[in-house]
Amino acid sequence: MTATYRRSTGRIVATGRTHATALLLAGSLVALAGCSGSGSGSSSKPSSAPTAVPASPSSTVDAEDAAVLAAYTRSWEGHTEAYSKASSAGTDLKETTTFEALADIETNLATMRKAGQVATGKPVIHPKVVKVTDAKIPTATVTDCVDTTHWTLIDKASKKPVPLPTTRLVTYISTATLERWGTKWMVTKLTAQDQAC
Repeated sequence: MTATYRRSTGRIVATGRTHATALLLAGSLVALAGCSGSGSGSSSKPSSAPTAVPASPSSTVDAEDAAVLAAYTRSWEGHTEAYSKASSAGTDLKETTTFEALADIETNLATMRKAGQVATGKPVIHPKVVKVTDAKIPTATVTDCVDTTHWTLIDKASKKPVPLPTTRLVTYISTATLERWGTKWMVTKLTAQDQAC
């Protein structure tokens, strides 16, 4: 039977006879300098945190951009951790990601649990703040080049990789929208583009 695919929050979810979750595992976050693990119990899984690629030396990042990138990074560290165990329990996702953005992640995690799958390794990301808009509720847009080469979907029982579509993009452009709620930035939307980077 032919599988059907739905693009959501940077992932391709495959449904069909095998119930395989084919992930174009996206939305990794840059680990900013000085933003190491917070001791939330995930220190035993260092390979689940996304790898950051530092900004070029010629770019300057002001305090607001740094806050946006830190929130984006923390959200996707939680995202990566959740995929490593097919559950958001014990992650920081609810602290950094709004209900709307989290709903797509939870849907995919439920599919992974049903299929007995988890993700291993980690993505490499290259996020940049494109725009920060000062308004009653300030918003920010982040664009990213996500490399999922070493972020692998596996069968939890057999530890073998799950076959993914050969046409999937391994590196692709992703965008995120964030809003500042009080003193902190929250990820409100994540979108993977059908475009390589």
